[in-house]
Amino acid sequence: MRRVIQLIPLLLALSIISFVIIELPPGDYLTMRILELRQAGTEVGEAEIARLTAQYGLDKSIHTRYFMWIWNIIRYGNFGRSFQWDMPVSEVIGERIALTMVISICTLFFTWMMAIPIGIYSATHQYSSFDYVFTFLGFIGLATPNFLLALVLMWLSFTYLGISVTGLFSPEYVDAVWSWAKLWNMGQRLWVPVIVIGTAGTAGLIRVMRGCLLDELHKQYVITARAKGVSEKKLLFKYPVRMAINPLISTIGWLLPAIISGEAITAIVLNLPTTGPVLLRALMYQDMYLAGSFVLILSTLTVTGTLVSDISLAWLDPRIRYKGISE
Repeated sequence: MRRVIQLIPLLLALSIISFVIIELPPGDYLTMRILELRQAGTEVGEAEIARLTAQYGLDKSIHTRYFMWIWNIIRYGNFGRSFQWDMPVSEVIGERIALTMVISICTLFFTWMMAIPIGIYSATHQYSSFDYVFTFLGFIGLATPNFLLALVLMWLSFTYLGISVTGLFSPEYVDAVWSWAKLWNMGQRLWVPVIVIGTAGTAGLIRVMRGCLLDELHKQYVITARAKGVSEKKLLFKYPVRMAINPLISTIGWLLPAIISGEAITAIVLNLPTTGPVLLRALMYQDMYLAGSFVLILSTLTVTGTLVSDISLAWLDPRIRYKGISE
């Protein structure tokens, strides 16, 4: 309860910092909009500039705009109106957040299902042939940018299979209403972004799991339990694996915001309707309410994820729980 109460002033401070940072670059959305109109050959007069300034609320001071924005969020759940899209922010990011969460949660499960067993095997079969193979593949996965892997998969699938793997839906389902057929179509194409985005994470977690488990296996309690005749399977999964998995649990605080932000460059390459490209575009055009809402959501998920990871660690590791009680 103490931690939950502490989140309130922390989130307010983060919202202020986020809003100020977005406003720091010179100019604003209107500046970018006028520049685009003039480049297109449309002359914009002073009266039109004044009208647009009032329309977008840019004639108010930064602290007034901030208080209006945060008050509408707290009281009405209204995140403001996006300048670029001329729509409420909630409508712009609503479906995209849902699709991003589906991709990222599937990627998370794929990463953990691959990394934990391989990490355990590599640690228990140190310096074996498969350990060297997994180590080599892990370094390749860490060194390969996700967008480059996406380009390679696109080229291979189009060259040898004659199919396009870009997009989360087939052309006939892009603008269709949600149905079981559209859901099935998404499931058939979901494996590409899951593998592309999950490759680097899987490679990194394999190395973390292997290193942590090797450290636990050389500790005195494991040696003592083995000397007392405890079976290897029971010995491995009762304590060493539980202790070695702690670093994975502690990263939940990073995983929750990653669910929303996603892989922006990978999403652009694969033409995915996720939040990454929208966030990048909002920051480039200084769409303050859209960008600010994104950053606020990411900040909320970060502090919430940190709280969840702390609670999970205390449940998983009695040493952490007892230390918390004593403090």
